[in-house]
Amino acid sequence: MIDLDYLAYLETILTDNRKERFLEVLENRTKHFTVAVEDVYQLHNTSAVMRSCEVFGIQELNVIEERFGKRIDKQIAMGAQKWVDIIRHDSVVGCINSLKEQGYQIIATTPHEQDCTVEKFDISKPAALFFGTEKEGLSQEVMQNADGFLKIPMVGFTESLNISVSAAIIIQDLTNRLRRSDIDWKLTPDEILEKRLDWTRKSIRNIQSVESRYYQDKL
Repeated sequence: MIDLDYLAYLETILTDNRKERFLEVLENRTKHFTVAVEDVYQLHNTSAVMRSCEVFGIQELNVIEERFGKRIDKQIAMGAQKWVDIIRHDSVVGCINSLKEQGYQIIATTPHEQDCTVEKFDISKPAALFFGTEKEGLSQEVMQNADGFLKIPMVGFTESLNISVSAAIIIQDLTNRLRRSDIDWKLTPDEILEKRLDWTRKSIRNIQSVESRYYQDKL
């Protein structure tokens, strides 16, 4: 439960422009779609996917680190790690089960005999979009548990795109279609309050000292 008095206290430290910008961005945030990257070896690719999530309004990025546990490349992410929720998983199965429990269908982004192109993908249902490793693609665990398969139409000789490029194309297309639809895709009021508090705290230097003063004044 968000302490509204605490949030109001912290927001007095922000400029009006900053507070308005938070509300504007949150108005376009969604959890209707989430993204999962599976054991991506090249760290800058995970960071670039995170940046695409932030730019196009995806609030949560699931990072599976079953084989390659690494930190986010902050230089490539360009600060996106402050605004996107990173959910780390130490196994593919654990990630899939968690997302299914939340009501997401598992969508493998890979060419497949039962695949669907981006423009024909049904956006009405919440979906977790899985992207695989640069060389091997998605694991058998993902492929066997997938509820659907999604691909980007290509007309050239090259058969695949870099993971970060693929993610950017798919996320941009699906979120644009989502915003033009009448689907209830936005964050809930409670989720918006939660992110307002989170982003406000991340925007204040010496937040621990500010918090200490607030709780001391309440005594």
